[in-house]
Amino acid sequence: MVLSVFPGGVTLDPIAQRLLETVRQELGYKEKSGQFTKFGQWYADRVQDNQFRNAPWCDMFLAWAADKSGLTPYVGEFAWTPSHAAWFMKQGAWSQRPEPGALVFYDWRGGKSYKGIDHVGIVERVKGKKIHTIEANVDGVWLKRKVRETDKVVGYGVPRLVKANADRAGEIPGTEQPFVRPPQSATGGSSPLDFLGTPPALLAAMVLATVLLSLRFTRRRGIHRRFTWPWPVAWPWNEPDGPGGTEEAEARRPAPIPETFRGKLTRVGAPPVPRQQRKPARPGGRPEEPEQPPTRERESARAREREAARARERETARARERESARSRERETAGAREREPVRVGGGPGPEAKAQKAQKAQKDPGAAVARHSTPSRRKPYDPR
Repeated sequence: MVLSVFPGGVTLDPIAQRLLETVRQELGYKEKSGQFTKFGQWYADRVQDNQFRNAPWCDMFLAWAADKSGLTPYVGEFAWTPSHAAWFMKQGAWSQRPEPGALVFYDWRGGKSYKGIDHVGIVERVKGKKIHTIEANVDGVWLKRKVRETDKVVGYGVPRLVKANADRAGEIPGTEQPFVRPPQSATGGSSPLDFLGTPPALLAAMVLATVLLSLRFTRRRGIHRRFTWPWPVAWPWNEPDGPGGTEEAEARRPAPIPETFRGKLTRVGAPPVPRQQRKPARPGGRPEEPEQPPTRERESARAREREAARARERETARARERESARSRERETAGAREREPVRVGGGPGPEAKAQKAQKAQKDPGAAVARHSTPSRRKPYDPR
């Protein structure tokens, strides 16, 4: 590599020298009306997108200069400055030290993240704490030289480092990442079990799981709930029957079914209920005879007995009502006989009380009835 030595002992590599020579030839260029530039037109034709014809052109100018110098693999080809800075970082060519030929990236808000970069230029020389640059799209429309402080600088992209890293790796990196196909399987054949990982198989598994869970929760809600007997029943298939059973089996035998539930269990669809149930022996030692099944005549006789009992109860209730009415009549008649009779004078205290109650209930009638005094004949006993 041949290095050019400038005044002050600063060396310049061939990439920076060629890029700066191309950039200096365009000094004084001014954009046309509507922000049109030849650099934007070149980039729009390059990427087949006309919106770049009138876009900000600071970075598109550097892409044009790199293409004209044959340095695109080391400078990059971008229109958006944050992507350009990220590309230098990926190539391992990002630096915080300025040098001639390096691309300088600015954030006018003073940030230090590449995501906030607003502008880009190229460093022509460094003098003290200031950098002398050539920048496009400055002061509104110009391509000109600028002297700037470094407080707004985010970092520097160095093309010579891109080339050095590429030479070390034995390849020249491109500005765009090519499409990488997924690795193919080394085995030539396919297994039938490979279908289990496909989307149709996963969808079928999800549908099956949903159906099973819905059936499980439906059974829990009681739609298919089985009937549970309120007492243990000795089924002939799980309990020994007859005199041949052991004492342990006899101890495990459940209690007999109550007679009140026997008729309810003998319905359509009910489990079979053993008819022969052991009953306690009589005091004399003779076992009680098994109950005979009911017949139609016996059921009719019981129904007639129940109807006769209801008729007797109704007749008894009617007799009680008649007896109560007679007792009330006798009490009323006795009270009338016991009332004392006053000879002459006005009515007694009980009559006065009755009159007062009637007057309270109907005051108008009482006034109309007794507005004039009435003479009563003296009592004349015969």
